[in-house]
Amino acid sequence: MKKTPLHARHIASGAKMTEIAGWEMPLEFSGAADEHGAVRSGAGVFDVSHLGELELAGKDALAAIQKIFCNDASVLRPGQAQYSAILSDAGTVVDDVILYRLKSDHFMIVTNAANVIKDYNWIAERLSAFGDAVVFDASSRYGVIAVQGPSALSVVQPLTGVDLGSLKRFDFAHGEFANVRGTISRTGFTGGDGFEIFVPPQQVDRVWQSLVAGGAVPCGSAAAESLRVEAGLKLYGKDFDDTTTAADAGLAKIVKRKP
Repeated sequence: MKKTPLHARHIASGAKMTEIAGWEMPLEFSGAADEHGAVRSGAGVFDVSHLGELELAGKDALAAIQKIFCNDASVLRPGQAQYSAILSDAGTVVDDVILYRLKSDHFMIVTNAANVIKDYNWIAERLSAFGDAVVFDASSRYGVIAVQGPSALSVVQPLTGVDLGSLKRFDFAHGEFANVRGTISRTGFTGGDGFEIFVPPQQVDRVWQSLVAGGAVPCGSAAAESLRVEAGLKLYGKDFDDTTTAADAGLAKIVKRKP
């Protein structure tokens, strides 16, 4: 199984491990119920470095994004993200993603862990119709931490000069976090407030330790699952897949254009 940059930290912390999409990930640290409660009442920290990050750039990047993804990315300014999806010609869901507009001609696509290669191939095969657009797998460049819960802001803010309170849902900004340069977005998959922090994998452990020292409770995939189910959030591979139409998957609201 593949290991995230935080694997050694999880083992040292006594986490119970499990397999997720070919990755060895923490199932729980102190217990799923305690971790669930910590996120709903305070702040929990999750290792989500197994997610994929693709980047698409070039003069025709927006045109390619508009063709390949179902939501309308033209409304995004640099520093904004949106929930979107890749749909097949039949309207079934190839993958649901978070799309970040880094610059006017540069986007990052955060994919489900199991779909990185599939999404990359799907996008690459369709870029031949565009003169200046290229996609590359940037997953190895990032370690990703999610901090979720009503106290997430107060836990993360002392570690950065970024004014986190000014970020609206799905906004993101660049800055330093525990003296590590990275990107932070006001996103998450627990149904509550929180942030996701993207930093170089070699330095992600420093950020993780700083968040825990600041009061965030380490959480595993069991709590992540119960939190998203409680919030009514659907997960690719469990609640829908590439045989499910966008309408049946509950994604109709983000289908702004025909697939």
